[in-house]
Amino acid sequence: MTNAILVLNAGSSSLKFAIYGDGDGALDVLLRGKISGIGSNPVFSAKDADGLAMSGKDLPPMDLETGQDDLIPELLDWVNAHQGGVTIKAVGHRVVHGGRHHAEPALITDALLAELESLSPLAPMHQPHNLAAIRCVAASIPGLTQVACFDTSFHRTQDRLAQLFALPRALSDEGIIRYGFHGLSYDYIASTLPAYLGDKANGRVIVAHLGSGASMCAMKNRRSVATSMGFTALDGLVMGRRCGTLDPGVILYLLQEKGLSATDISTMLYKESGLLGVSGISNDMAVLEADTSAQAQEAIDLFCHRATSELAALASTIGGLDALVFTAGIGENSARIRRQICDRLCWMGVAIDPDANDGHATRISGPSSDIDVLVIPTNEEVVVARATRALTQTGAGSD
Repeated sequence: MTNAILVLNAGSSSLKFAIYGDGDGALDVLLRGKISGIGSNPVFSAKDADGLAMSGKDLPPMDLETGQDDLIPELLDWVNAHQGGVTIKAVGHRVVHGGRHHAEPALITDALLAELESLSPLAPMHQPHNLAAIRCVAASIPGLTQVACFDTSFHRTQDRLAQLFALPRALSDEGIIRYGFHGLSYDYIASTLPAYLGDKANGRVIVAHLGSGASMCAMKNRRSVATSMGFTALDGLVMGRRCGTLDPGVILYLLQEKGLSATDISTMLYKESGLLGVSGISNDMAVLEADTSAQAQEAIDLFCHRATSELAALASTIGGLDALVFTAGIGENSARIRRQICDRLCWMGVAIDPDANDGHATRISGPSSDIDVLVIPTNEEVVVARATRALTQTGAGSD
């Protein structure tokens, strides 16, 4: 019988999962998959260890009313049916917000769940779904060890100035500070950098996690020094549906002059802005790249403009730049976005090889470039699996 770790990444409209065999050596992926379109048109997809598609026909029919509470118990049954000889000994969860006090993954307890629940207003599109998945697993398999891995933890290495807003001190003391997100992705990239950069891995590196949610992180010694996201996942870059950096006066104007409610504004900033809002067409970068309209092109150009501006600002926090890494859905798959961003950075000594970029090579910097430019696929799930194994071996976590 093989012990295994289940990794869950529960979102508002998707549930990503992976199973890792926990043998004596490295963690071996046994399968990974996703249920997308939750709440609209759920679609199941999964691949085994050899990359072969697996059928979800054993799952009950899914429709508009199917939610996480329905899916997780059925998914656990499906895993048991399709992974003969495997026993799930623990479940690791991506949890977006860990607050100020969690710099490491933690074993889930009732007290921790209550603490994390209090952080839901800071990540309303993610945290409630992360915690709902934890409760679902607990209800389905009582007593099963569960571990929370926080997207904010990676950034707790930042110094105080990098985390502060210029607000009254009492508010900062209450926890209104810059937290940063996408930490599991940055953690994975940081762990792989020596294989690609050698000694430069510990130098001045900026990682651009560009996806539907997008951010950047400036690293030294593979530790977070500064990041583009702040108190919430709204800050920083233009995203699929999120606005990114916004003058706070705009919020006041919408409240006082336009008569919008806080709920109206929240919906606008989290769901109706970003690429979707600017283009009026789609939040999907691939769709916009295929669209020749002026609105689509403007959305793309704004995305790249903001990314370049943020990258230049982050470079100042680490005293320059030795390497730039693109990752996540857009970063890994869009040669056009990488080219537009890098072309705006020629003054920093960035030069890409067009053929390498168009061919989605790992190293896309040209021979004349002063800065290494890489494309590295991220793997948040294996970070969660490693942390879960470590905590189940030791039986305790550190905060």
